[in-house]
Amino acid sequence: MTVIVYGIKNCDTVKKVRKWLDENSIDYQFHDFRIDGIDRKLIEKWLQRLDWNVLLNTSGTTWRKLPEQDRQGINKSKAIKLMLAQPTLIKRPVLSNDGQFYVGFKAKQYESIFK
Repeated sequence: MTVIVYGIKNCDTVKKVRKWLDENSIDYQFHDFRIDGIDRKLIEKWLQRLDWNVLLNTSGTTWRKLPEQDRQGINKSKAIKLMLAQPTLIKRPVLSNDGQFYVGFKAKQYESIFK
């Protein structure tokens, strides 16, 4: 199965993941939200395995810039709508490997995934 890294190319964490994968000779595809887009079907696929609270980035600039009414009463449905409207609200990177999805980057976790 193909390894896919989802994110945006200028994200520091995405850069770290891509460097780690390259240094460990792991082939992968990179899906840039800004260039390749994102759709409801993909987000819902992730949410079959991940909790929406894990996927929604509430610590970034995009979240802080949202109007208060958008941040209030957040639930799964509202989170999906927000992530579709502003993909940078998706915590990065999302790694797809063998039907599993992982959010964020920790070298130890990646070592256990790929070694």
